[in-house]
Amino acid sequence: MAAQKTKMDMQKMMEIYKKVGTPGEQHKLLAKLEGSWTTRTKSWSVPDAPPAESTGACERKLILNGHYLQEEYSGDMMGIPFTGISILGYNNHTKKYETTWCDSLSTAIFKFEGTANRAGNIITQECRYDDPARGPAVWRTVTRVRDDNTVEFEMFLTPRGKKEEKMMEMTYSRKEGVVRKAA
Repeated sequence: MAAQKTKMDMQKMMEIYKKVGTPGEQHKLLAKLEGSWTTRTKSWSVPDAPPAESTGACERKLILNGHYLQEEYSGDMMGIPFTGISILGYNNHTKKYETTWCDSLSTAIFKFEGTANRAGNIITQECRYDDPARGPAVWRTVTRVRDDNTVEFEMFLTPRGKKEEKMMEMTYSRKEGVVRKAA
């Protein structure tokens, strides 16, 4: 009897894992973001100073059978060559978008988590981080998918006990002549 109950429990558990492990509607948004992109970036090192402006490029591709979107970015940040890699996914169990980010100007792996608006085209995420220059802080990102060819990204920093500061804004434009695969 105990062996039969264990087998049934295992079957039920595997059904749950299969359900939460199957890409859904949110993963279709990730598929729309796949492709080759150019970027225009404005970044602020001091809140009231004019922003530094730069350009870059990234390649985004679905990985692990459409479960995640991987981005490889290259450009410069405040005049310094800069590369970064992110993985964005939607966790069907927690109902949240999750992102990891690492880059050539840090040894940290940033972990963001958040939700989308009702229409599903604006994703807001947060990351708690002990910034080496400013101490404990919260990073907040807002990603707006404007259409199949334009994505806007903003990043804000709130050091502990201080007000939020806009750190960066980036516009992604799909490279011309690059056809997006159908989702």
